[in-house]
Amino acid sequence: MSFGTGGLFINESVAVARLHIPGDNWDATVATARQSGAFPVRKASSAQRSIREIVNRLKRLSDDELALLVDGERSEQAALLWLAACRAYRFIGEFAVEVLNERFLSLRTHLTYDDFNTFMAAKEEWSPKLAGLSSSTKAKLRAVLFRLMREAEVLSLDDRILGAMLSPRVAAMIRAGNPDELRLFPGADRQLGGN
Repeated sequence: MSFGTGGLFINESVAVARLHIPGDNWDATVATARQSGAFPVRKASSAQRSIREIVNRLKRLSDDELALLVDGERSEQAALLWLAACRAYRFIGEFAVEVLNERFLSLRTHLTYDDFNTFMAAKEEWSPKLAGLSSSTKAKLRAVLFRLMREAEVLSLDDRILGAMLSPRVAAMIRAGNPDELRLFPGADRQLGGN
């Protein structure tokens, strides 16, 4: 549940991905990113935390996905970073499938904080770690998740779940890797004929 830092970090993620050498150790990328000032903030500790968060997500992407992240269109970058966040954090991935995709398919596209709270309460029954989170931490995680969804363009500014508009390149990469991951994008599995 360490996704409580920032948002999707599109520009910063692309900058860090550019520094990564395929096959190289991600720790080396963290050091290079920190030294190069890839994340311009006042406090070094804040930059370090943000870079670690970005790398935690980026290392979930394949070399081909990273290459597309660096050279792709803005919408492709957002989709790939949403995919990376869903892979990095089981909670986000499950929320995407069990709440976003299911609600979209049943035409209940308005998403509220109550939907998050209900999902969190259900997950707490199975996870003592989640159950032990303070209400302020849960509120922060909820706010960050809503920000991530808006920046990934799976949620509108007025909290409507948006149907996925994946580019052919992103869709092909997901299909080639794990077609079930199309369900992380509302309606994409039906639209693109996934599993």
